[in-house]
Amino acid sequence: MVKICRTGPPPWCWLSAAALLCLLGLVAALPSLAAHGVSLDGSLKYAPGFERFDYTSPRARQGGSLTLHDLGGFDKLNPFTLKGVPPLGLSLYVFETLTVPSLDEPIASYGLLARDISLAPDKRSVTFTLDERARFSDGSQVMAEDVLFSLNTLKGDGAHPFYQAYFHDISDAQILGPGVIRFNFARVNRELHLIAGQLPILSKRFYQQHPFAPRQGQGAMAVPVGSGPYLVAEVKPGKSIQYRKNPNYWAVDHPTRRGMFNFSTITVKYFKDQIVSVEAFKAGEYDLMYVNMAKQWERDLRGPLFERGLLKKTAFPHHNNAGMQGFVFNTRNPLFADRQVRRAIGLAFDFEWTNQALFYNQYTRTNSYFANSELAARGLPSAGELALLEPFREQLPAEVFTTALAPASTAAPGSLRANLRQARQILREQGWEVKDGVLRRGDQEFRFEIILVSPSFERVMAPFVNNLKKLGIEASYRTIDPALYADRLKNFDFEMTVSVFAQSQSPGNEQRDYWTSQAAGRKGSRNLAGVGDPVVDLLVNKVIYASSQAELTAACRALDRVLWYGYYVVPNWYLASQRLAYVSRLQYPSQLPLYYNYAQFLHTWWSGE
Repeated sequence: MVKICRTGPPPWCWLSAAALLCLLGLVAALPSLAAHGVSLDGSLKYAPGFERFDYTSPRARQGGSLTLHDLGGFDKLNPFTLKGVPPLGLSLYVFETLTVPSLDEPIASYGLLARDISLAPDKRSVTFTLDERARFSDGSQVMAEDVLFSLNTLKGDGAHPFYQAYFHDISDAQILGPGVIRFNFARVNRELHLIAGQLPILSKRFYQQHPFAPRQGQGAMAVPVGSGPYLVAEVKPGKSIQYRKNPNYWAVDHPTRRGMFNFSTITVKYFKDQIVSVEAFKAGEYDLMYVNMAKQWERDLRGPLFERGLLKKTAFPHHNNAGMQGFVFNTRNPLFADRQVRRAIGLAFDFEWTNQALFYNQYTRTNSYFANSELAARGLPSAGELALLEPFREQLPAEVFTTALAPASTAAPGSLRANLRQARQILREQGWEVKDGVLRRGDQEFRFEIILVSPSFERVMAPFVNNLKKLGIEASYRTIDPALYADRLKNFDFEMTVSVFAQSQSPGNEQRDYWTSQAAGRKGSRNLAGVGDPVVDLLVNKVIYASSQAELTAACRALDRVLWYGYYVVPNWYLASQRLAYVSRLQYPSQLPLYYNYAQFLHTWWSGE
């Protein structure tokens, strides 16, 4: 249960300012007036003083090494800025937040750097009392001034724009004592105290000595100071990075850390090509890989080492909201400004053939921006959804009200030929005609490029592009360097790409960065599609400021319908499991978490040697 710091305004008018500040610090620090964890509905699985999360193991042993891989390279050691690419694991292993999520509860967090969390009765502020044991890797204590510095820095111009959007409704913060800080909210938002707890905490002293956002790369490789379980031990720019367990890690016996971060060293090696990286794994160059390709899973991860049990592969089930993966249109391009044109292009993707011929029927077609969750729109709009949508009926496509969400299909009795015939008619209605085998409108030819970061996706694009050619559309695809790819996405310098819009069990502030008009014009945002619709802006606010689960569900489903019939992406597919291949010496707990990504799951693994 989320406990409240006080039940009414005390008679403080007679106190001096200094005494008032002292009293506020004392009040916030009293355990009886604060909570060890918070959730959306006030309920928590783990009671005060709990020993460990259930998805960790008391059998986990400390020591050993883990080698991972990533693609491309890195050119900075600050994961919080826009320019450049940080190494894999830096924000996970070196930096920490005030609270950490429980992976077997839908939306709940428990104090880490924060010992106590107190949500004000009016829900317009939250007070964090820091754990007096918390230390940065240089031995200095984590103080309230570090928290304030972190908030101001990440909301500032030097940080990645995502943080400005995500922490938008935290108006400011006040230090109430050396280890006590209050975050004030611009308006009531039922998840904002949870969002505040996700603030990464930076060392003020370190970033006063080193530039937070170095200019022209000067100081970009300065080894950062954090409070996390690992130190940056060795850096080979663009090639590898090694993290070493901090022998003086302050939270080694913390209940949210017991049984976790068990390896003495974690090394990340970089490869330029995904196919090469698979062969490197089978050759023993690294220990574990997350597999996001069906072909690799079914055909490439075989051989004597698997047969002898030296290498293993396991699909670990999860209950995550699958979100949306799709071929993303950049609607900033006039070619894709018309939603009907985007709809026609989507009809050329034959998922059923792709799933059978290329994916061994492993995947489920994405049918929502909140796929695999209760937040996905179903059937026709409910009364709650209609209350949000009706005022904009004239501005919205009629299908939002009349047609259930369903991707184009070639399953019987449908066919690709029928879909292409429909697409051709739609394009003709928009003024596009095939002349000399090329789709034209006046002097304009319909040509565009799809940029990819993995060559493995080329086999998916080849039949899609071939189907488009039957419509007279000259589409091409190209795999580019990962660093260049990331830079082009940050600058919206593409026509079509493949991307994932991940969703949590309780969508909120991140929706601003995905879909709003403001994000569409802000470089580095995740609004790759360039969605700029005032109705979407309003529905995003309804999602963020929902005051109950029923309101959140209605708002998400209404947003789902409007985005779906905006045809901003060609929906792809999802898988309700995490596919991991790994060396046999690695072990993991017998009880799995429910809501997790593979990196979070990996925190609980250990070496059996």
